[in-house]
Amino acid sequence: MNKRFAKVFAPVLAVIFIFSGCSGGNSAEERPTDTSSAQAQNSKKDGNELKEITIPNIATGELETFNFLHSQTAEDAQALLNLWDGLLTSNSRGELVPAIAEEWGTEDGGLTWTFHIRDGVKWVDVNGKEMADCNANDFATGMEWVLNFHKNESVNTSMPLEMIKGAKEYYEYTKTLSKEEAYALTGGEGSKFREMVGMEIPDELTLIYHCIAEKPYFDTLATSNALYPLAQGLVDRLGVDGIASMNNTNMWYNGGYTMTSYIQGNEKVFTPNPKYWDTECTRFDHVTIRMVESWDTAYQLYQAGEVDYVKLTESMVKTISSNPNHEFYQYMVPDKPSTSSYQFHWNYAKNKEDGTPDTNWNTAIANEAFRKSIYYGLDLKDYYGRFNAVDPLKCENDTFTCRNLVRTSQGRDYIELVEERLNLPENNGENTRRYNKEKGEEYKQQAIKELTDLGVTFPVEMDYYIAGANQTQLDNATVLKNSFENDLGADYIKLNIKTYISSLSKEVRDPRLQSFVINGWSADYNDPKNYLGQTIMENDNAWYSKHYSYINEVEETPATKELLEQYRTYTDMVEKADAISMDMDARYEAFADAEAYMLQHVHIMPCYYNAGWCLTRYNVHAEFSGSKMRNWETQADGYTIDEVNAILEAQKE
Repeated sequence: MNKRFAKVFAPVLAVIFIFSGCSGGNSAEERPTDTSSAQAQNSKKDGNELKEITIPNIATGELETFNFLHSQTAEDAQALLNLWDGLLTSNSRGELVPAIAEEWGTEDGGLTWTFHIRDGVKWVDVNGKEMADCNANDFATGMEWVLNFHKNESVNTSMPLEMIKGAKEYYEYTKTLSKEEAYALTGGEGSKFREMVGMEIPDELTLIYHCIAEKPYFDTLATSNALYPLAQGLVDRLGVDGIASMNNTNMWYNGGYTMTSYIQGNEKVFTPNPKYWDTECTRFDHVTIRMVESWDTAYQLYQAGEVDYVKLTESMVKTISSNPNHEFYQYMVPDKPSTSSYQFHWNYAKNKEDGTPDTNWNTAIANEAFRKSIYYGLDLKDYYGRFNAVDPLKCENDTFTCRNLVRTSQGRDYIELVEERLNLPENNGENTRRYNKEKGEEYKQQAIKELTDLGVTFPVEMDYYIAGANQTQLDNATVLKNSFENDLGADYIKLNIKTYISSLSKEVRDPRLQSFVINGWSADYNDPKNYLGQTIMENDNAWYSKHYSYINEVEETPATKELLEQYRTYTDMVEKADAISMDMDARYEAFADAEAYMLQHVHIMPCYYNAGWCLTRYNVHAEFSGSKMRNWETQADGYTIDEVNAILEAQKE
């Protein structure tokens, strides 16, 4: 076997915290003067190191599930990645490192992959009591759950369906069963799952996957929650519906922490798992994720020593950076850039609030000239300023896939291939690269003519939903509204800012009320298919197509014919690119062709990277930084700009 790695210490997943956008902030003079919180902070110190930390999170969303196999949100991942471990993880440089699997490799070019499970991994309950061994069989139980249509509702299935032999057949088989029949299935020895799916378990510490074709990048999928384990003993205890609705008190843990307290909408408290397999890693005595109304509130709490990080808003950055005497002048540091690429995702089958189709919007967004008028005519610089007031263009994003996903054999970032095909100009430091006022106006006039002939009335109203109690999102949305109406004309487009109470998916996406959603995607595995496969047609597992664009629900009419033809062409391009398995350069070139085609027709529109500023008492740029709260470097007094610059320079060497 070609071993990729032997034993290493303390792996940490290279997923950073995904926070929502920024808002205006309070001045330094408004900070609390009570010292009790600062005194309490001192009890959390060990010298200049923190023994406990508190991380603020904006209350834009809560955990949607404790079942990590079913999870699709950043809010879930921030918590659950600390409670569950999978086969592998990644460090901050994107390198695969062991987790539950100590060693792994392939000897046939990626057709077969073998993972050696470390001995002694335990499942524990919320109090750290040992419940069972975690072994290779648990990965079969987890995969059966993911591929079982009735258990997992087609969530997280796209990767295994496309890669693992028999996975698609088993998924389709479960769709033919009744709910009761599907619930009775297991991943155990002698099961229908073992018969159909290419997972081989020679012993409890060996796991073999058989791929559909050579998949030299399959091990990057082993970081995805689609391949996480699930204890059959827990399924037996809670039942299928119980697993779907489990919580922090009745779930089992194999990760670095247990969640010993959970108050919805308020806080989550993490306590070290006493049976954790990685005895060499460092962990905090306690970690608290505290929900706050806004970054304004978080800033006040940081001043008081009650939280250990704050993302700086536009006004905070301007206030601090303009005053060398400000208490935080030397402590304002670049935040770790988001690994997520954010995009506008159009809804092509929008409904009105009464449930009837929004024909005016649906006809308009199906028109390519209308989409291109937005693509070229919208200058997002002011919107980027909400995330980075010092250097807004640092947030610019012009591709669907994220930076540093994969590189060619010549060391070129994949997105460079896409950008070449888009013929984007050089950054002039003034506007976004794709902004072209003249081009935007040309497409606007074309759209007005074509859409008027189709009965569309102007201004076209677009509904954009934000969390109702979130001032941060409101401020950001207001800037976006002004950009749309000032750049494109209020007589052409009117952006309506609307609100939901608690769940964007249940209140907005499921009833299809949004004109568009701005959403970020972080890679589940290192291949462009992980992005592009989410937007293809007629695939149950294409997340964005099924839950955002609703392209499969669009009826073919004279107004939609061209759009549907383009989507079919794009889908075909993605599938042909995915069929190239051994020549990775050719694979990336083909995917770049597909991605450029999608962007040239503006099926989605790239938006931004979150690259702002922060105050922090933990090193957000450390090698072992990320959502898995292990081996974090801390400074109770906070990091200065000089210290962070030195860290960033050292990383370049």
